[in-house]
Amino acid sequence: MDTKIKITLIQSHLFWEDTKKNLLNFESKILNINQKTDLIILPEMFNTGYSMNIEKLAEGMHGTSINWMKKIAHKLDCTLAGSILIKDKSQYFNRFLWVNANGHIEFYDKKHLFNLNEESEVFEAGTEKKIFQLKGWKICPLICFDLRFPVWCRNQEDYDLLIVIASWPESRIEHWRTLLTARAIENQSYVIGVSRVGEDANNVYYSGDSMIIHPFGNILFQKKDEEDVYTLNLNHEEIQKTRKNYPFLGLRDPFEFLA
Repeated sequence: MDTKIKITLIQSHLFWEDTKKNLLNFESKILNINQKTDLIILPEMFNTGYSMNIEKLAEGMHGTSINWMKKIAHKLDCTLAGSILIKDKSQYFNRFLWVNANGHIEFYDKKHLFNLNEESEVFEAGTEKKIFQLKGWKICPLICFDLRFPVWCRNQEDYDLLIVIASWPESRIEHWRTLLTARAIENQSYVIGVSRVGEDANNVYYSGDSMIIHPFGNILFQKKDEEDVYTLNLNHEEIQKTRKNYPFLGLRDPFEFLA
């Protein structure tokens, strides 16, 4: 295992239902990163904005956005992560994509579908929690509403980093900040939350408030209302130190998910 990994998060405005503009925008931001990074994280539905227009926007697993992710990951020799609308056979998913430099793809489908809009009606819910590997680090991916469910987030796998990508509205931003911090403290892992900024076509405003949180709960980074590209080294020794000095994770209650 590498003791350190370098993470870059991108908090950006999104162009409503315009894949071409969004990919060009993110490509410009990514190619201006002036240092080598291991992982670049984009927000939820980074290529379209948070739209339920699935017939128009959903792509297959060999579509434009995934091919773009492969190109960028290869060019920068890194892993690229973010979610898009995916049509898989006859079903639609909000899918977290994890694309590494050699083009290998892993994915996680959003488990908890937001029940205050159409999401729970148009998407299929994911059924499997995933753990990705990067330089020996165990990384758990989640999407937006998943953050509200501590049982689903619970660190049974001894993961090192929890990543939550989102389109989290400013009207509920205190929930976002509080829940991200709680997840870091209770799971004694780094937590990274990446959301978007700006107003969408439904007049919903997003303040971003992307965050990086230490396993002890200290906020290492937070940005409100502005676009930003931010890179930080995470140190595995900080996880080990937290779990050694405060050996609470070993007292977690065992449980299993029932189908």
